[in-house]
Amino acid sequence: MRLADNPQALPATLVGTYLPDDLAVIKFDHAPSSLHPAHFGDSARLQVGDIVMAMGNPLGLTGSVTDGIISATGRTVTEPADGSSPGATLPKAIQTSASINPGNSGGALINLAGDVIGVPTLAALEPSGDGGGTAPAPGIGFAIPSNLVTDIAGQLIAHNGHVVNSHRAQLGIRVTTVVDPTGQPVGMGVVSVVPGGPASAAGIQPGEVITAVNNTPVHRASELAQVLAKLDPGQTVPVTLTTPQGGTRTVMVTLGQLPGS
Repeated sequence: MRLADNPQALPATLVGTYLPDDLAVIKFDHAPSSLHPAHFGDSARLQVGDIVMAMGNPLGLTGSVTDGIISATGRTVTEPADGSSPGATLPKAIQTSASINPGNSGGALINLAGDVIGVPTLAALEPSGDGGGTAPAPGIGFAIPSNLVTDIAGQLIAHNGHVVNSHRAQLGIRVTTVVDPTGQPVGMGVVSVVPGGPASAAGIQPGEVITAVNNTPVHRASELAQVLAKLDPGQTVPVTLTTPQGGTRTVMVTLGQLPGS
């Protein structure tokens, strides 16, 4: 591991990771005496228009800083999977106009008091216009709020690399995307149900297709993940299903908690 003011790599140990929130904790084997920990602020106090700075190593440019404002709070965003990451759906994300580029992820979003109020994680993407993929959308980046960072990181430290309270809702099912004859996704097919889990208790059966959760349509896995990210364990919500016979029914499900790590 390298520090901004020291090009020499320092030995460190991975304490633990929690992929659903795209967070990890790394511990120096021997912390340098000159190292001063950053102070984490209260992300719940952020307001739209607050001035912030994103610090990181975009495109390998060590110690770069960009400035901007808080554009919005409470966003639910999905980080797409790629070759090195399974992707994640992040609740309560901070949207900022401070430029976030590859290499900024895992850095710091700080306020004018020098408090870390978020951890940059991804930039929004938009179609490139020539059919050749996507490109970063200028002025739209996202950061994990500091209160979530300190919560999950604190659990990883306190419980030997494990998260014991995810604060995330789950249905207790395994699903696959179902498509219509034209190839368009129409819902999430229930492949299996966890015995004794929330879906099982509500009577959801394998072979049924979930088309809405909490009155929000869900056609693909990313949409289901985004809906669940906005809900709380213990909350009771309607789930709309299409049966194998083609009928429609709605059941009330008391959501469980997504397991920790």
